[in-house]
Amino acid sequence: MKIALIGATGFVGSALLDEMLARDHTVTTLTRHPESVGPRPQLIAARADVRDTAQLTRALRGHDAVVSAFNPGWSDPDIHDNYLRGTESILAAMSALAGTRLLFVGGAGSLYVAPGVQLVDTDGFPQAYLAGARAARTALERLRQAPGLEWTFLSPPALLAPGARTGRYRLGSDQLLMAGEAPAGISVADLAVALVDELESPRHRQARFTVAAA
Repeated sequence: MKIALIGATGFVGSALLDEMLARDHTVTTLTRHPESVGPRPQLIAARADVRDTAQLTRALRGHDAVVSAFNPGWSDPDIHDNYLRGTESILAAMSALAGTRLLFVGGAGSLYVAPGVQLVDTDGFPQAYLAGARAARTALERLRQAPGLEWTFLSPPALLAPGARTGRYRLGSDQLLMAGEAPAGISVADLAVALVDELESPRHRQARFTVAAA
């Protein structure tokens, strides 16, 4: 496929880029600093600012799918507002691309831990991630409300870390996956496997899913 990747230089985005290229997809990375993406076969490094909707729309045209791992950065003091500005720009750009699928990597905070209770609303949720998690939850709501958009939203498990690529994972939907009594985790490499598997063989159209280590 020809895939446009937003957020390719981040923790999740760089793993997605590795997985896509390993499977022989052609990937266009969209960043403000394309020189930060090293040259590799089947990689096109393009300049685009996610906040510039007109520029983003032009950059996304001609791709089979768009994958967003957009995150303004956990250290951004305005992460909530900037995350939502970026999300709104992506959705506005996608509205001009009829038939193009959007796969959006969000957060674990909107996963349910009990009926009507999401992880982000529980006592002890880390303060450092609270604003970003709330923004990612709102992003999921915006995707669900976007008319005519073909979308999939991937929530990581509670624990996401560097680690080996095993190629194995288990699937969930809207509930936080557990490993016994503790929240489950996965390596970022296997999260990327799950996302690209979904890209190649869709199972969660117009839906959110989550994954954890097998």
